[in-house]
Amino acid sequence: QQVACEESGKNLFNIPLNLLQNVTKLSLKNNKITLEDHDKEILGHFINLTELHLNENNITVLCNNSFYNLKKLITLDISNNSISTVHKAAFAGLKQLSVLNLSYNMIAQLDSDTFTFLESLTVLNLQYNFLKYFHIKSSFKLIKIVLAGNPWICSCDLLDLQIWLTASNVTLENESNTTCTLPNTEKISIKMAAIQPADCKAEKTLLENTVTSTPAVSLRSSALITVLTPNNITGNNGTRAELPLVGKSWTFLVGVLGFVLGTTLLIFTAVKCPAWYHYLISYRHRRLEENNSEMFEQEFSADTCSSPSVSGTSSEEPIVIFEKVHACRDEEDGFIEDKYIDIY
Repeated sequence: QQVACEESGKNLFNIPLNLLQNVTKLSLKNNKITLEDHDKEILGHFINLTELHLNENNITVLCNNSFYNLKKLITLDISNNSISTVHKAAFAGLKQLSVLNLSYNMIAQLDSDTFTFLESLTVLNLQYNFLKYFHIKSSFKLIKIVLAGNPWICSCDLLDLQIWLTASNVTLENESNTTCTLPNTEKISIKMAAIQPADCKAEKTLLENTVTSTPAVSLRSSALITVLTPNNITGNNGTRAELPLVGKSWTFLVGVLGFVLGTTLLIFTAVKCPAWYHYLISYRHRRLEENNSEMFEQEFSADTCSSPSVSGTSSEEPIVIFEKVHACRDEEDGFIEDKYIDIY
């Protein structure tokens, strides 16, 4: 007995709880469901579900075991969402699934192992995503596949898919729109693109050699700085191995650098010490400042000048008048003028 439940276009953010448990066809399209953990738990209650439509919602990620309890599910439509990530075990448990629609999403990378759990899958729709390549195994069995509208790059990364499309009995639907965007701008079907297996094999061999040589270079570099063990120092016949010579060369290089730096420091010190010594000695013979000479002349004038009394004042309160002698210093020769020499 089939039990259909229509919950489309109701602006639902979550899957409702008041649905019949024996429902077999559930349509939740054109809502705002994101398929969070709470939604996956509710879906797990519909063990008799054979059709599930979640198209035109807000799903962005398909996590592992998203539909695990739906063991009788045959048709799953998740098109027209914003799915960008599909985990490897997203469809685990769907052993009866036959039709899977992932079209009109944002999937840029997809592993073929994602579909290994789907033993009964016959139709796969991946059109209008962001797929540039798709590694697929020869054991993957389908009746129909839709790959149009993706920005395929017809390079060696697409060789597995091209061989599978040619060798298997699968039907590539809408083949005229399943074309390469690179390296040529011509609209060539990915099934007919000129991808040479020999060139891809040579490129793969070169890549493997590059990856293999990289650890060898790293091992050789690390051997130069590794502390030598007794087994590395002496060979089997008691002779010196070649590796310790490399260690001694490093020691010699460090010694030479230390000697050069020490010699440079000594030369620099010897050159700079006399200059510092003369600077300290000359510091004690500076010229007298102007305020010091004026102070000296004021004291000298106070001792030598006479102190006449002023009329109208008491003899007990003499007023001593000091004559301030200003020093006339020649700015050029720095000598002090003697006031006691008659310049006339």
